[in-house]
Amino acid sequence: MSIGEGVADLLGLKAHERLRVEWMVFYYTMAKENATLTAQHFSISRKTLYKWFKRFKDSKYDVHSLADQSKAPCHKRKWEVTLIQEERIRRLRKRYPYYGKKKLMVLYEKEYSEGISTWKIERVIRRHKLYPDQKKAEKAARKRARARQKPKKRITQLVKEGRPCFLFQLDTIVIYWNNLKRYILTAVDHATKLGYARMYKK
Repeated sequence: MSIGEGVADLLGLKAHERLRVEWMVFYYTMAKENATLTAQHFSISRKTLYKWFKRFKDSKYDVHSLADQSKAPCHKRKWEVTLIQEERIRRLRKRYPYYGKKKLMVLYEKEYSEGISTWKIERVIRRHKLYPDQKKAEKAARKRARARQKPKKRITQLVKEGRPCFLFQLDTIVIYWNNLKRYILTAVDHATKLGYARMYKK
């Protein structure tokens, strides 16, 4: 285990966060503060390295600064619907269960001579579960809940390794020639830069 991994383990950092610690350790030791050498060693861009180095330096070299930060907005919307508005929206929705929030907004303004946003209507519908097909709405809600529990893995989170056949860069183009349609698939190995190309009929 390297020095960086040892420190990171004590702090309970995740794998991709531990790698950022490795960047800093390598930058100050093996690379002797050479950003280009560090970026090449870890197959990352200088821009990415400088981004995390600046955060690390601004925090006065606190390793915690290399951990992921919350992307939640600083100011979250609060419940801004009055009791009167809430009750009016509920009555309208029960009368017109299949109308969308935009149609309900128009009806609300005509009936009560008061403007209201579609966001407020949506909040009331969600709070009281005023859906025409309750089972379908509950199924969609469960699906969203499962998606939140298991977020998708993004390619930006991938830790690139310098070994052959670990990562391929792919692309496909379509060409028309002599009234024929053909697909050309190209692939390049990220580590060895070995290229592949082939034409297909479909």
